Amino acid sequence: MVAITSDCVFYEQDTGMSKEKNSPFAMKEVMIETPATAAATNTIVMTLADYGLTTFKTIRQFRHTTANSVVVAGTAPTTSVTTGVLTITLPACVATKYVFVVGGI
Repeated sequence: MVAITSDCVFYEQDTGMSKEKNSPFAMKEVMIETPATAAATNTIVMTLADYGLTTFKTIRQFRHTTANSVVVAGTAPTTSVTTGVLTITLPACVATKYVFVVGGI
């Protein structure tokens, strides 16, 4: 497995999905965009605390079928969390750009 974390771009956003204003348990999302050369078994490592997260809740995957144009939803990748570090392993496929949306609190 080859780590491609340093080649990825991370975007952070607060979803506002909380009934309580300024709740410490508000759902947040981090969008991770890979380079166009991302391929099977590449890994992305994300320290949850770096994005104000303590708990990993969900992940969605999208991939480009045409460079920077057509985007399709994909199946969820393999993930694991160890001591606050999320590891995402890309699924088997041809090299392409991926977008992952990681959700947590």
